[in-house]
This record gives sequence, C-alpha cells and structure tokens, in this order.
Amino acid sequence: MNLNITRKATSGFTLVELVVVIIVLGILSAVAIPKFVNFTDDAKNSALKGSLGGVRSAISSSYAYSGTPTGGGTAAYPTLTALTTFGVVMAQNIPDNPYSTSSTKNAVVAGITKGSPVTSGTTGGWCYKASTGEFWADTVSGSGEASE
Repeated sequence: MNLNITRKATSGFTLVELVVVIIVLGILSAVAIPKFVNFTDDAKNSALKGSLGGVRSAISSSYAYSGTPTGGGTAAYPTLTALTTFGVVMAQNIPDNPYSTSSTKNAVVAGITKGSPVTSGTTGGWCYKASTGEFWADTVSGSGEASE
C-alpha cells in the first residue's frame, strides 16, 4: 500500500513569531516616547528664552534711547502702556508665552516681584515692572517654568 501524502506548502508567521515582534516593538516605543516628551519641553523652554530675550532687548534699547538728547535726555524704562502699544517699544506685538494655557498668552500685566506670579494659581502672559525694567513670564509657579 503506497500512501502518498503530500503537504500543501503554507506561508505565514507563527503566533510565537508575531508575539516576539510585538514585544520588541513595545520595548522600542517605551524607550523612544520619553525622548519625544523632552523635545516638547525643550522647545517650550527655548521659545520662552527667545521671547524673553527679544522683549528685554527692546526694553533696554528704549531705556538707552530715552537717555539721549533726542529721546528726552533722562533715561527711564518704558511704561506698561508704552510697552504694550504696537510700534512704541517693539516693532511687533508681544510674543505669546509658550507655557500659557489661557487666551491671554501675550498679555502684559504690572508685576511687583520678579519671579512671582501676578495672580496666584493662574497662568497668563507676561509681567513687567516699569520702575526697574524687569520682564518675566506670568506662570502658576512664578518660576517662568524654565530657567530664564
């Protein structure tokens, strides 16, 4: 008796192979995701530093110009109104605070102590102390959320 049993060739992956691939992909994603979260924080930190630098530079330039004979002769920091008025101190609008979650990301309010939030428990745009020319981010913690 001659039994010719032929097997049909099947192609595909076994369940074990699929499970191994899924585990490897899970490990790779667990390593990669925290790296992308840090990029977001770094981008916000860089944007904050850039915005602070630009506005502080404009405040310093205004202070220096006010001390010249054509600027009035007496050096003085710009007022809050002058700072927030388009074209007086800055040629463009005040930039948005990248850490702000409110609709007032670019609002500037009168600050008292650098590093302290104006309204406790909220986060807005920026704080400005006209008597000293200090400019900082208005955040919940008051730390500016980043090293300024």
